[in-house]
Amino acid sequence: MSQPQYRLGIDAGGTFTDFILADRQGNVQLFKAPSTPQDGTLAIRNGLAQIADAIGRTPAQIIADCDLCINGTTVALNALIEKTGVKVGLLCTEGHEDSLEIRLGHKEDGHRYDASYPPAYMLVPRHLRRPIGGRIISDGREHTPLDEQAIHAAIEYFRQEQVKAVAISFVWSVRNPSHEQRAAELVRAALPDVFVCTGNEVFPQIREYTRTSTTVVNAYLSPVMGRYIERIDALFEELGARQPTRYFQSNGGLAPGLVMRERAVNAINSGPASAPQAGLCVAQPFGIDNVITVDMGGTSFDITLSKAGRTNFSKDTDFLRYRIGVPMIQVETLGAGGGSIAFLDDFGMLQVGPRSAGANPGPVCYGKGGVEPTVTDANLALGYLADGALLGGSIRLNRQAAIEAIRSKIAEPLGISVERAATGIITLVNLNMVSGIRRVSVERGYDPRDFALIGAGGAAGMHVMRLAEEIGSNVVLIPKVASGLCAYGQILSDIRYDQLTTLPMRLDDDRVDLPLLNRTLRELRERGMDNLREDGFGAGNNVECQYHLEIRYLGQIHECSVELSCDQLDPGALAALRDAFHTRHKALFSYSEPQSPIELVNLECSVIARLQRPPMPELPPATDDTPAQASSHRSMLFDDQAAWQQTPVYNGEHLQSGQTVEGPCVIEEATTNIVVPPGWRATLAPSATYRLTRGG
Repeated sequence: MSQPQYRLGIDAGGTFTDFILADRQGNVQLFKAPSTPQDGTLAIRNGLAQIADAIGRTPAQIIADCDLCINGTTVALNALIEKTGVKVGLLCTEGHEDSLEIRLGHKEDGHRYDASYPPAYMLVPRHLRRPIGGRIISDGREHTPLDEQAIHAAIEYFRQEQVKAVAISFVWSVRNPSHEQRAAELVRAALPDVFVCTGNEVFPQIREYTRTSTTVVNAYLSPVMGRYIERIDALFEELGARQPTRYFQSNGGLAPGLVMRERAVNAINSGPASAPQAGLCVAQPFGIDNVITVDMGGTSFDITLSKAGRTNFSKDTDFLRYRIGVPMIQVETLGAGGGSIAFLDDFGMLQVGPRSAGANPGPVCYGKGGVEPTVTDANLALGYLADGALLGGSIRLNRQAAIEAIRSKIAEPLGISVERAATGIITLVNLNMVSGIRRVSVERGYDPRDFALIGAGGAAGMHVMRLAEEIGSNVVLIPKVASGLCAYGQILSDIRYDQLTTLPMRLDDDRVDLPLLNRTLRELRERGMDNLREDGFGAGNNVECQYHLEIRYLGQIHECSVELSCDQLDPGALAALRDAFHTRHKALFSYSEPQSPIELVNLECSVIARLQRPPMPELPPATDDTPAQASSHRSMLFDDQAAWQQTPVYNGEHLQSGQTVEGPCVIEEATTNIVVPPGWRATLAPSATYRLTRGG
């Protein structure tokens, strides 16, 4: 059998579905098709038809010649946002029926003292949370036998209520899962068509509220995700795929549909979680491994951070007001996209977002019925986009309509010029985005001045240099495939399985149980290797194991995650681990207590099969030393106090490798515009990436 020639990444967003096709010769092509939320296979068929027309092969030939077809999807995320998951019943330890509603007495940051802030929508209403007698205690011993009568009664009630999924979460199941396992056995036998998951399966670590919430979210989303995967898998099987379709997980790795059907909670950040992998790859030819990737689309602005080639993860966090315990790439998402609406609040102050005009009706300049000015309208009014430009092959931008909307809704009520209003819109949305960047950097102990910014998404190129100025970064990288960077990140990613457990233990030399700790690490590794082997990987693949230990000072409530640099601890490695914890604690909280005892709480082992990546794109060298020639000029405004100026516009298709252009200017690519402000310069590198720097 001939060697496969292609790898295909598909990122199904809310407005567009992006396709990246890479071949073995280093050619990378980007395609876009309108998303079809009612049936994702329709968008995929449309995108494959575009690819087939471009390369002269049928969709079946393309898919049969792919070594991997990878799908990133917002299906789980959208179901959680729109509250379209299935009806869920919960079996919980008697007396803990209200832990989901009590939520540890916590309100999200920013609303802690807001008495008017409404409670979160409950994914399981009170009458479907059924108390079950029986108790496991903290050392794993059974204190009270499981009340199977109560389970049978709950099953009958769930049957009457037509529940579609059942979540099971009992106290201290992480130390002894026998009660959860028995309850699951009874539910599955009585309700064979109902999805069932347990806390010990979904999130086997301490904290009953976090485990219960994570399990409920998984039950709420998994049947929805399962239906989506069934359709996608059937499509690719029909087209002759050699391998099962892989789905992108929130942890930055790939898994087959069989796994994702059971663990939809791992797909909540499926789309934006692939961006940092692409960002690191884009930065690699420049010798940069500290990157902040910012992805600005039509509705949202997603931010991820990678330090020394490793991407930030978050755990035990509130996501859309629901506590999620499983590890996810830390993605800070803001309502700050090209479609974000500018308006005057009740106090007459200018605000931008989080409301968005979306794709329909879209910004005013789309001419599809939008009446409220947006960030895209402001960019068009300032000249950064061309009047009459064709967007997505069908939408012609109307600059005059954008100007009139800004004039009537913002400028005249404030008594200012349209130019100043448009500049204010851009300035405000930029400051909102800078605040998000600081949350993933400064608030986690990182100095953003040490990082390059990677611009992704169709709108980022018009804003990212101003963001760099605000945070003090001197280097910005924008690849030609920026508007499809998440799909690009998918084809660069690896197979990954995370194994979690709880192991409370003091880490003093005279109290630590090193044999037990090492045995637990080994067991986690073997479980992950079993997952890889079941997925067809392992032998013959470059397999890497990463360990993270969650440690705290004795008596603390919250832990710090510390990476373990070896797979077996001895007294010397244990001392190094303690030092690493003190260092990390000081970086996060500005102090450490080296003389205080510390304790281990949780263990994580990530088992990763490194896949061979498609080669990077490489542009041909320039044929001569001719300077870049502007294709046109248009009037632009870069400061509301300055004058309009005729600014060169370059066609990205005509720029050659190694050519440099000086700001102010605009580089127009097929799916994005790059605004190079005064004081910046842009050089097209051989890796098909623009390197933008300040000064000199």
